Amino acid sequence: MAKIIGKSLKNIPWQERPSGSTDVVWRDTNNPIIGWNPIKNVARMFNSAVVPFNGSFAGVFRGDTKNGKPHLYVGFSSDGLKWDIDETPIVWRDEKGELYQPSYAYDPRVIEIDGIFYIVWCTEFYGASLGFGMTKDFKTFTRLENLCIPFNRNGVLFPRKVNDKYLLLSRPSDSGHTPFGDIFMSKSYDLKYWGEHRHVMAKGGSGWWQATKIGGGPAPIETDEGWLLIYHGVSGTCNGFVYSFGAALLDKNEPSKVLYRTKNYLLTPEKEYETVGFVPNVAFPCATLHDSDTGKIAIYYGAADTYVAVAYTTVELLIGEMKENCELVSGDELLGN
Repeated sequence: MAKIIGKSLKNIPWQERPSGSTDVVWRDTNNPIIGWNPIKNVARMFNSAVVPFNGSFAGVFRGDTKNGKPHLYVGFSSDGLKWDIDETPIVWRDEKGELYQPSYAYDPRVIEIDGIFYIVWCTEFYGASLGFGMTKDFKTFTRLENLCIPFNRNGVLFPRKVNDKYLLLSRPSDSGHTPFGDIFMSKSYDLKYWGEHRHVMAKGGSGWWQATKIGGGPAPIETDEGWLLIYHGVSGTCNGFVYSFGAALLDKNEPSKVLYRTKNYLLTPEKEYETVGFVPNVAFPCATLHDSDTGKIAIYYGAADTYVAVAYTTVELLIGEMKENCELVSGDELLGN
């Protein structure tokens, strides 16, 4: 039986799998948990990240304001489902204490490493690039140097060092809306200077659900069998992109090597809140909560670029599905050539 390596989270949001269902991932029946116009001057809130914090939960939320530009907002919750979100965007200051606000910010990931919460988001730096910051208390936020030059999206840190180095997943692109479409990994000794870049996963496969592009989702979850990565895959249809999500298992000591990968998507837009919205047909995972004692995993995802939704699974179900219905794409099994 696969096991999560990490902390116990007894108050993880959870619903049991519906009776008679064979789905590996199932939705919260109360979805969406955040809807239209959630706070003053924000029309839509989606593609957001949550973490355990002081016995409850904290989150960094993408809020698309009523002038159309996205910014990041902080929120708190006792149960991970009902959220109290500040109406003022996060105020960023640099390491000298000077104001350092991004002109826009979207699709955050939040990763705790040694008691510090690091935030990676997509920012403006002569094109889409990876903004980077940190907080210890979700009250004051320090903006650090951008992680890379343009163009790049979907930056995700691993929750601990591997072989004495920090690891970052990203999805390089061009100035348009993302050709290239593969996931890469970079390494750092200090979270500032990055190198040893490796290819991790390619778009494609025998199916179409991830044929256009893929991108890292929540921070990888450490298990006794490897690093569990939930990622999104995109299909290009005659009616536009469709965002679904699947999962992969990366080698524990050499995470640029893919051990298993889901052949089919685990969740694709089917419910009205996923198929109808500002951008229809999007299920975009950004965060997980997980409990090492039970193996339970709650997946937070953006729906139709309009809502925040939650789905559930277990580590045993996910890894079992990957082993039973695995399809590697050319290059996945290589050590990041």
